[in-house]
Amino acid sequence: MIRSPMLQVFVLWFAGLGAAAQFSKVGVIFEPISAAYAGAAEVTLGLIVSVVGFAGLIFGTTAGLFVARLGYRRVLVTALLAGAGLSLIEALLPPLGLMLGLRAVEGLAHLAIVVSAPVLIAQIAPPARQGFAMTLWASFFAVSFAFTAWIGRPLVAAWGIPPLFLIHAAYMAACALLVRTLLPADARSPRLPGVQPSLLRQHGQIYASARVAAPAIGFFCYTLVYVALLTLLPPETPHPAFLASAMPLASIAVSLTLGVWMLGRVPAVKVVQGGFGLAIVSTLALWAGWGQGLAMEAAALSLAAALGLVQGASFAAIPQLNPAPEDRARAAGAVAQLGNLGTTSGTPLLAALIAAQGARGLIFFVLLPSLAGILLHQWLSARRRAMA
Repeated sequence: MIRSPMLQVFVLWFAGLGAAAQFSKVGVIFEPISAAYAGAAEVTLGLIVSVVGFAGLIFGTTAGLFVARLGYRRVLVTALLAGAGLSLIEALLPPLGLMLGLRAVEGLAHLAIVVSAPVLIAQIAPPARQGFAMTLWASFFAVSFAFTAWIGRPLVAAWGIPPLFLIHAAYMAACALLVRTLLPADARSPRLPGVQPSLLRQHGQIYASARVAAPAIGFFCYTLVYVALLTLLPPETPHPAFLASAMPLASIAVSLTLGVWMLGRVPAVKVVQGGFGLAIVSTLALWAGWGQGLAMEAAALSLAAALGLVQGASFAAIPQLNPAPEDRARAAGAVAQLGNLGTTSGTPLLAALIAAQGARGLIFFVLLPSLAGILLHQWLSARRRAMA
């Protein structure tokens, strides 16, 4: 069978869409989910969205080592099938405690996919198209949220929650079949070294490095706000269904056009800082236009577009700052870990802030991480210059 490298890249991206849908299949229907579990606290309801990220919090920096040992394709197929099975059970809408447990287990499948797929993309993509391939991969969360909102909201309004989970299960199973059919078999994996540093020591080595840790630190500031905004900002607007689809589309459009153009001319870290700067301006505009319909929605779209610059540039910063393959692997693991920390903590935190402070809570929730993203990258750049 002839296997086109770019076809394989798109198959892996499709798998990434399924992994992102493990968040978006709940995030875009947060109100119906809240109604299904009426009486639960706001923070607990937020955890239904974000608990999928818990596995990445613990195992993000070391997952790559074990996935390489087991085989990337094998792990990816297993994770996709596990995700399909878990969605089937979740379609039954079990009691809240069991649902949270299923979502936590789903996080293991999610982590396996987001660690395996980008490594395979980097291996498969032709050198001339690696930049496009990695930028495409970086869009998987935004694309998934847009598509899930487009399909999920009207579907749930007409037929209830279970059909959306069943569609996700079928999609994950189909991706598993495509990966199994179209990707080459795993090469024989190398043996792990006999003595491995402790988990705590590995974390210390990674986050003490201004080169290895930098992409992950900026990415954390992005993921902390992004999924939470896609979940909780549209219901505050006059046209929530439109905005739930349009915000991620704005991120994708900017990332794949302006973002790719800028990355060919400006260092990735500078693009990340510029994206956060534009996010601050957009957030102030959102505050000024709060409750004013069109002005509020325009500012929300501008905010999503600004964060689209951060999205792609954070992945591009990994090879720019880390020429050695082993450092790139460690940096990618840190991105997975802190990305999951952001997606896990952001939604329940923003839900609590909106409940307590309303619009003001949402505005400061975006402003502070965006400012932190700029200043932390500036500090890390100074550290790298001092060490050069």
